[in-house]
Amino acid sequence: MRVKIDTRFLIGLISAFLLSVASFVHADDYPTKPVSYVIPFGPGGESDITARHQQPYFKKLYGQDLVISYKPGGGGAVGWAQLNKMKGDGYNIMGINLPHIIIQPNQKDVGFKTEDITGVFMFHYTPDAIVVNNDSEFQTLAEMVAYAKENPGKLTFSGSGKGTANHLAQLRFDKMAGIKTTYVAFKGTGKAVAALLGDQVRAEWGYTSVGAQHAENVRMLAVAMEERHPKFPDVPTFKELGYDLVSGAYRGIAVPQSTPEPIRRQLSEMIGEINADPEFRARMENDGMALLDVDYDGYTEFIEKMSAIYLEAAREANIIQ
Repeated sequence: MRVKIDTRFLIGLISAFLLSVASFVHADDYPTKPVSYVIPFGPGGESDITARHQQPYFKKLYGQDLVISYKPGGGGAVGWAQLNKMKGDGYNIMGINLPHIIIQPNQKDVGFKTEDITGVFMFHYTPDAIVVNNDSEFQTLAEMVAYAKENPGKLTFSGSGKGTANHLAQLRFDKMAGIKTTYVAFKGTGKAVAALLGDQVRAEWGYTSVGAQHAENVRMLAVAMEERHPKFPDVPTFKELGYDLVSGAYRGIAVPQSTPEPIRRQLSEMIGEINADPEFRARMENDGMALLDVDYDGYTEFIEKMSAIYLEAAREANIIQ
């Protein structure tokens, strides 16, 4: 009895096997040339700063350069919409940010969906913090909350943009504390800080990095972390003060969807090794950052968890429908 073999099917199987083998070989040798690291914002922001911190450690550990370039526009959306059009060979990676990649596609068509983003590692976040001028009447968070309860809507905060980490933190905290405050959105953290320093607002929903960069002029009343920040041991967490708020601007690295699985995992391990370097960690923490270790295997669960939090707050505030 003869068995008829579909030659096209057989050729397909062989091709898939050879591609798989080639991918594993490639992963073992990877990287053999510089890696393009696209930041979907302009130069000088925190996404750029953190990428610059990673550069020398990538070179030290893997012998290749991270070549940083910029593709700004649409609060990152221009870059993320083009991510999957890039070659998926491990030599094209892109910075990603939360809550941006969650909120933006739920507001309108921005050229990508959250699930289109293939994250390989979330490596840090800039914790949200309530920041006041050094001469502010508010010495503690409790004093600020008491004022807000007695004066609904009168307490004004500057913050970086609408639907951003700062804005969502304000919305969530107001609900937790049973208060109503007024959030004034500015285009970027720099302008939000300027508004605080210029007394245009009473406080700022900023980041721990603001406390690090402007230590001579401002102080923080609370930080949105699980534990106190190493650089600010005297600043309590919201959790310590009775508010379950852990939030901030989260940053990570993604690859085009066509990137082979072995390369995705290899990249995840590599970024994790950089994150584990004591010198790198100290440099990041000195800038007010908080390290995070969400690898490729944990990425999807992390995004689902953060999506539930962000989307609930955004819907309640009519930021999205």
